[in-house]
Amino acid sequence: MIGRALVLAGGIAGAGTLSQFPEFSQQYLQRLAGQVDTLDRIEADFDRSAAKSGLSRDAALEALGTTGFSGQHARDLRATFARAEGLRNDLAILRLAGPYERLMMPHRLADPALVQATWADFAPALPLTTEGAVCAGIGFGLGWGGLAALLALLSAPFRRRTA
Repeated sequence: MIGRALVLAGGIAGAGTLSQFPEFSQQYLQRLAGQVDTLDRIEADFDRSAAKSGLSRDAALEALGTTGFSGQHARDLRATFARAEGLRNDLAILRLAGPYERLMMPHRLADPALVQATWADFAPALPLTTEGAVCAGIGFGLGWGGLAALLALLSAPFRRRTA
């Protein structure tokens, strides 16, 4: 009896948790788009400054050198440009994906700074969309099945064996 109650609680917890994913992924997507817009402006400003000096982006980064403040700034800019490219790719793929497809792409919602910022402002709500209901059903099944499997595994050594 207690096992069934725990498994039901696991199902309900899974449903409640996963039902929030469509809205969380939508908010993440909005933040991602804003981040990409900002990084695009940074890249455009840098490229414009480089062009005014008759340099390509790579040549301008090389001109900054490798030591001291200028060298550190060049390394920071390279990292920023690489991050922008990765985020741009994630944004393009996530924009094409629907809520159910995003459920299968957690690796595309994995930028630590964006996840943290999205989570900080995220307020769980009752999922009144079809996507939220479907995700709740999937979460219920995962929570139910996961806890049932765990309880079965933990109780296996204590079961009586019949001959």
